This record gives sequence, C-alpha cells and structure tokens, in this order.
Amino acid sequence: MARLDLDGKEITPRTICLIGGGGFIGSHLCELLMAHTHHCAIVIDVSSEKITHLLEKTCSWSNRIEFHKINIKNDSRLETLIKSSDLTINLAAICTPADYNTRPLDTIYSNFLDAIPVVKYCAESNKRLIHFSTCEVYGKTIGSFLPPDHILRQDPNFYILKEDLSPCIFGPVEKQRWSYACAKQMIERLIYAEGVEHGLKFTIIRPFNWIGPRMDFIPGIDGPTEGIPRVLACFSNNLLRGEPLKLVDGGKSQRTFCYIKDAIEAVLLMTRISQENPERANGQIFNVGNPNNEVTMKQLAELMIEIYGKISVDSSNLTTVDVSSKDFYGVGYDDSDKRIPDMTIINRQLGWNPKTPLQDLLEVTLTYQQQTYSQSIKKAMSNPTC
Repeated sequence: MARLDLDGKEITPRTICLIGGGGFIGSHLCELLMAHTHHCAIVIDVSSEKITHLLEKTCSWSNRIEFHKINIKNDSRLETLIKSSDLTINLAAICTPADYNTRPLDTIYSNFLDAIPVVKYCAESNKRLIHFSTCEVYGKTIGSFLPPDHILRQDPNFYILKEDLSPCIFGPVEKQRWSYACAKQMIERLIYAEGVEHGLKFTIIRPFNWIGPRMDFIPGIDGPTEGIPRVLACFSNNLLRGEPLKLVDGGKSQRTFCYIKDAIEAVLLMTRISQENPERANGQIFNVGNPNNEVTMKQLAELMIEIYGKISVDSSNLTTVDVSSKDFYGVGYDDSDKRIPDMTIINRQLGWNPKTPLQDLLEVTLTYQQQTYSQSIKKAMSNPTC
C-alpha cells in the first residue's frame, strides 16, 4: 500500500545514503526507515555489526537496503553512491570525549576534513544533505563565566542554547578537548557557506546526548579494553562489573538526555519535510534534545544505581567515587557546565517535541545493557587473563 503525506498525496520512495549508518544512531534510523517508509537505504560504514539484523535476506525489506563497507577517507566509491542517491545523511564522526584529548588529530580529520568531500559531492550533484553536528559546538555557556553565586546564573538567557543566537565559546587551544567542537563548528560553517554561495540544500542537526540500546561500547566486550566510552556506557560498565561509578570532578556537570527513539522521529520528520515542504527544513539548524531531562552527572549515577537495583540481582553495595578529570581523561581536558537546548525552532518548523522522561529511557537502556552484556562480563571477569 502506498504511503501518503499529510495532504493525502502519495510519498515517492527515495534512495537515502546514510554515511556512518552502521552505528548507534544509524542503526535506529535504518530500522525506522525500513519499518515505516518505502525508501531505499544505502548504508556506508566500516562495520555492519549493529545493523546485521536488518541485512538478513529473509527481511521483507531486503531489496531496499544495502551495506557498503567503506572507509570514507580514501574510497572513490563514496562519490558514486552519494550522487546516485536522492538524499545523504552524514552521521560519520569520532565522538567520544576521551578521544578528543588523546587523538585530537584523528578527531579533527574525521569530523572536518573527511566530511568535506561529502559536502562537495552533494553540492556538485544538487543533492540534499542532512548533516549531524553536535551540541558541543556551543562550548561553554555565558553563565559559566559568572561567579558561582551570581544571580544571573539562574537567568535562562545565560544558559539556554539557541541555534540562531547563542555564541560558540571554547576553551584555550591547549585544552584539546575542544578539538571535536571546533572541527564540528568548522564543517557547519562550510556547509552554510556552500548553501549561501552555491545553493546547497542542507539541514544541520545538533544532538543533545541521545541515549538508548546499542549506544557506544562496553570496554573489553565489544570495544577496546582500555577505551573510555561516553558517560552512560561508562556508568553501565561500572554497574555491570559491580564497580563504583566514577564521577569526574565530582559529577557537577549538567546535561540533558534524549531517548534515541524520540530523536530519530525528528530525523524522519526532516526527511519527510525535505521532500514534501523543503523550505521548512532547508538551511535550518535544529537542536534535537529533551530539556526536561536535565541532571548532574552525580544525579544520573545515583538514578542509574537505583534503576539497576530493580533489574539485576547483582546490584548490592553499588556506589560512586570521585575522580579528577586529569586522572580520568588526561592532561588537556576541559568541560562545559551545562547544555540545555532551546526547542523553539524545531517545534515551529517541524512540530516536534520529545516524549520520553529520563526514568523511562534509563530503564529501557539499562535493561538492554544488562541482558546483552552481563553474561559476557561475568565470563571476562572470571577469566581475567583471556
């Protein structure tokens, strides 16, 4: 049966090229595209592990999805695949905070230089681009430069982050933690310039901490033994191993968290709008997050301990421990105090709002983590030399 738009018109199936589509976000987006649209997906990534279930020949959509194992740094096939598609969604990135400090060159190359050909091919072939940026481009809030007890720290104008008004404030160059944010901001500026000078049709997404099943990795299980994933996976790893949850610099930083299923509904809206009413998405930068799910990292750890206690029998005596950012991430780390997205533009242009409260999305995610990793971790801990 043909799918219809809001005006009752038949939606023409399109071919969507998803660069980095085999990762956390891409896997959920592919699921949604296969289950709820008639679009075809060309998935480009270095691994298909998180979308293996979608590539089975027995799937009803098997003729609508194809995977290409490509490193976009040096593969000539990228240009052909982009130019043969109707829409490109670029999710490829190095986006793990520990890497910003220890692999700043790779971080800059991956998030800026490697993205330039993608922008170029879309511009040359007059193809629309949806580019994934990051909330990190905002850097530090204006309020973070005020004294801790200053009354204006409570004024939303000093900490709510707006796509069209908030400045991008980074730390000193020697703080390599900002290599990621700077690279992402530069590619945003390049995309915007291509739109102004050459008419590139684009939409930029700034995700605010999307979490859910399949995010990141568990060190030593499905990732490097010594790797440091993002905060939710770090805390999950500690919980699964019965270790204290490590609070960097006391866990004072504040973040908002958005459920992956809510977030990709926003992305699907962007793909639809770009086809049905493109001016509502063209040239727009969208915050995609949940301002209602704000917590300090200390509060997040305590809530995860509480929830994990309900879903696992191996949850007694779980606690937290403070560590310095220098000990945890190394020299050169810096941080922003809080990140709360303003939702005015995405609500006005797309009518989208997040739905899932923090408690619910943590329950879903921790249940997945426990069911997926607990036995493997127990086996690894019982055979530490393996």
